[in-house]
Amino acid sequence: MKAATSAGAAGGHGLGHRRDWRFWLLLVALLAILAALFAPRIARIGTVRDVLVVVDVTGSMNVRDALSEGRPATRLAAAKGAARDILAGLPCGSRLGLAIFTERRSFLLFEPAEVCGNFAAIAGSIDDLDWRMAWEGDSYVARGVHSGIDLAAGLKADLIFMTDGHEAPPLPGGALPSFDGKAGEVAGLLIGIGGADPAPIPKFDQDGREVGFYEEQDVPQENRMGPPPEDAASRAGWNPRNAPWGSEAATGTEHLSAMREEHLRALAAQTGLGFLALGAGGGLIAAVEADTRPRPVEMRVDTAAIPAALALFCLALLFGLGATTSRRPERLPTR
Repeated sequence: MKAATSAGAAGGHGLGHRRDWRFWLLLVALLAILAALFAPRIARIGTVRDVLVVVDVTGSMNVRDALSEGRPATRLAAAKGAARDILAGLPCGSRLGLAIFTERRSFLLFEPAEVCGNFAAIAGSIDDLDWRMAWEGDSYVARGVHSGIDLAAGLKADLIFMTDGHEAPPLPGGALPSFDGKAGEVAGLLIGIGGADPAPIPKFDQDGREVGFYEEQDVPQENRMGPPPEDAASRAGWNPRNAPWGSEAATGTEHLSAMREEHLRALAAQTGLGFLALGAGGGLIAAVEADTRPRPVEMRVDTAAIPAALALFCLALLFGLGATTSRRPERLPTR
């Protein structure tokens, strides 16, 4: 009888110990929950960015020599994927606006809006970009970049311009048009999209159905606006008045398209923008951060997550260990 009483006392003593650590875990969890409810917000200085993303929607952007999510895609699809990555990579408080380029100007779709509060709307607008938005077949890329810089300056934003750099018709004499602005006054990045090897440009009918590819005779192979080139006098049938470019039709490979990296680098140097060839080893977000200007803002950081995590840990430990100990078989008292 004495032995049984001793065993019962020992069991009660052990139960008391189990209740002790459970009590303390429950108490800590309760205090942590109360702390989470009344946790203060800490002010700190963070950096955000205000950018205007301009996407080239001209015909050469339909060439399928780019990658999107690791799979072959059109240049336009790759540009849209890059725009979504930029949107996702910007910190809350940053603003992003969207525009398209066609013919010779950048056309604003919407002004920069805060990225976190408007994420779904901005992402949806990027997904809806389409080559059918182009209103002309021409593609004066350099003038489009100049127009985009003016647009970004008016919005007090940096410029991110996505294009393959294919000028159509080609620039007269291959020379860049003059830039009236000040190089570097608007920060930003030129993103070149497309492969290095010339590829055929898809051709569509008036109903938007693909019907083949452009041939040499379908596109201007030479820009014959303005004064003729220096070698004009050596061309067949040249006449200074009636045939200043010669009498024969121009030939060339303008019906094929590649990413014009050299041209885009020259354009970036002229305007003070940075340059990145999309897909050349990644680094898109790093390039955006390097070539756009951070704007310091005061941010409020919610500290409630710290005590809430502690409360969750204590409760998980409490019920986890409690379930383990409750499954242990009780030892019968020895006589």
